[in-house]
Amino acid sequence: MNGSSKPKVGFVGVGRMGANMARRLVDMGYPVTAVYDVHAETAAKLAEELKTAHARTLALVTSAADVIVTVVSDDAAMEKIFAEGSGDSLLTGAEGKTFVNCATVTPSVHVEVERRANAAGADAIEACMASSIPQARNGTLYLMIGGKRDVFDRLSPMFEVMSSSLRYIGGAGTAAQVKALVNMVMNINTAGLAEGLGLGEALGLDVATLRAVFSQTGANSRVLETDGEDMQNREHDVYFSAAHAAKDSHIAVALAHDTGLYLPLAEATAAQYDRMKALGLGELDKSGIAELTFPSRRAKDAAQNARS
Repeated sequence: MNGSSKPKVGFVGVGRMGANMARRLVDMGYPVTAVYDVHAETAAKLAEELKTAHARTLALVTSAADVIVTVVSDDAAMEKIFAEGSGDSLLTGAEGKTFVNCATVTPSVHVEVERRANAAGADAIEACMASSIPQARNGTLYLMIGGKRDVFDRLSPMFEVMSSSLRYIGGAGTAAQVKALVNMVMNINTAGLAEGLGLGEALGLDVATLRAVFSQTGANSRVLETDGEDMQNREHDVYFSAAHAAKDSHIAVALAHDTGLYLPLAEATAAQYDRMKALGLGELDKSGIAELTFPSRRAKDAAQNARS
């Protein structure tokens, strides 16, 4: 990566977010040279669209790119793609490469991945996203970066075309800590909004009027803007799934436990999203938590049974 030349970029994890990030970089003139996903058909389809290579192994992504962006599901997936020792791993032939890890995972996992990458002669940095699918496609992500400052500075031109807001937080794990808190508060707000609107329906109030009042009072929030109408209309197309909300809520609760804090709202919110998963609603958008609170919804009886 010399001068103003753009690095070759590979992607591991090309679901809704990863695929749109790849599309954005291609639009901005970055050569996306390989894509990989555990669901091979997903990677094959995107590879055909972007006219790039469908890598069948993790090691092939590393060999094909200067910068490897990872967007995987959880701690276990991160541990697997950065496995040390024998077997397929991004660390194979990784000397001189840079890994940009975008998944919301436990902060200590990012610290460990940086250690493993450095041991292999590579760099790793976390790029935590406080945005969703449209922002990934349009290059308007809110990106929080954790890792070595020089790595951040080197990759800033790429981050800038992916984001409308870019903030360096600090060393490895710090951006993931901030992201966990962002999602904790967002999820609490979402659960609270669902309860407020659900209680309004139970009282016989007009939910649209209630949303309008909320928007002009202390009940207003960003979540009201993004999720309120969806909750009312039962439109739960996935931008951020309930399953991911559960995972991220538990990351924050674990951080609280590590510091000796008891956060009852965060724990109750995690329990609500766990209940959605137990009821088979985990692949709904997080706004689907309203299915547990609106008295007219099909999940009411099931939710009642789950409490008993």
